[in-house]
Amino acid sequence: MLEDHALSKTSGTCHPTFWDRRSSSRARKHCLCPASLTAFVEVRYNAGMITFALRNLFSRPLRSLLALLGLTVAIAGMVGLFSVASGLELMVNKAFGRAPGIVAMQHGALIPLFSRLPAGWNEEIAQLPGVRQTRPEIWARIQTLDGKVVFNPPRLLFGAHVADTWKLNHAVFRDDIRSGRFLQDEDRGTFACVVSRQVAKDLSKTVGDTVLIDGYNSEIVGIFDTGSVLLDMAVLMHDSDVRTIARLDDRTVSVIYVEPEVGVSPETLIPAIRDRFRGRGTEVATASSSGTDSVESLPLGALAKSLLQGLQPQDTNKTAANSDTQAEGIEARTARDWGSRLLEFNADLDLFLWLMTLIGVVIALLSILNTMLMSVSERMIEFGVLKANGWTRWNILSLITLESATLGVCGGVLGCLCGWIGTLILNSVYETKLNLYASPGVIGFSMLFSIFLGMIGGLYPAWWAVRMSPMEAIRRG
Repeated sequence: MLEDHALSKTSGTCHPTFWDRRSSSRARKHCLCPASLTAFVEVRYNAGMITFALRNLFSRPLRSLLALLGLTVAIAGMVGLFSVASGLELMVNKAFGRAPGIVAMQHGALIPLFSRLPAGWNEEIAQLPGVRQTRPEIWARIQTLDGKVVFNPPRLLFGAHVADTWKLNHAVFRDDIRSGRFLQDEDRGTFACVVSRQVAKDLSKTVGDTVLIDGYNSEIVGIFDTGSVLLDMAVLMHDSDVRTIARLDDRTVSVIYVEPEVGVSPETLIPAIRDRFRGRGTEVATASSSGTDSVESLPLGALAKSLLQGLQPQDTNKTAANSDTQAEGIEARTARDWGSRLLEFNADLDLFLWLMTLIGVVIALLSILNTMLMSVSERMIEFGVLKANGWTRWNILSLITLESATLGVCGGVLGCLCGWIGTLILNSVYETKLNLYASPGVIGFSMLFSIFLGMIGGLYPAWWAVRMSPMEAIRRG
């Protein structure tokens, strides 16, 4: 078979390729063939090259399998690790995209749990032109549920002014009730609560049951399900009841939610809110001091607060930094903007994931390189015979690269499949702790990277094989 000839794709002359004798004899009758015969020759040539490459891989099944396994594990790890970052981005966008209005928090606070604003600012914002409705909110961390310390996953108390909540056109939690009812104004002082479906499942509770929250008995009057891991951490109660449990006075709130008038863009209203409270940072400092104890008394609360403050941009001039804080007073953004701000800290996570993935990639690359080097060294006589029968350097290079690329394709398919299935299993097992998402972008990138990795792994062995003369290759073999 190797000594048969076919037509050249470019000049019509004859050169060795993968032909049976019947095809070769037909080619000899037409040394100057029409374009259709040239195309036919090209198809047969490519099909023969692929068949030859597959036979070489299957001739050494154990070695090929080990290389394939190493690449599969590396690609599966890549899919799994980057699904962490994709899942975080999806989770944040899903949570913060639910609220169409404006969220006003203390300047420099990263999350509502560490934000404190004067309660009187709610009325001032409500009087601004373009504001339809405002709602003050209280956020606090739950210490114990049914006598058990809550650490991971965390549970948060969300206290909202119920009457204002019912006046909103769109309200998260209120619009997601699945059983029971939402809070009413008459629930004030009763410590009635609304919990997420996941919290109810973890506690084995349903509507009408009583749960012990930080030492206070609370009746579950409703169950909601937002579909977001972040939002489903919350336990809803009347704002006055949350103040009692969290030991907060009525002079402070955590967040002020602002719903603009219909037709008013949040982007046009945000500057007005900031200008209203510019230069009033000292009022925020006074208000926040009243809620400091409740935050820093949490497990690791002081440490978490200091770490979050350390993530904020710091001015080298301390006086200027204090002046800026007092000048801003309040920070108003759309909910989506707050989500984007949280995702800015995802860059460090991406770097860590890349470093972890790089370890697996190097192992997979060495595995493919070892497999192809051993394969080439054992087939030196074969390559010498092929070159003696007219094979060009390009033919040898194409064959070896095709073999390694085949390993890359198979490893990519298996790795992406295993990684995707792994994310589904982990999400179902750790439903409240993980939110992995193997996005189409992650799968596509991992697949292309696997093919590229396979081709790179075969380049050096291919270069080593093609640079030898036929006699040298046969003598080395």
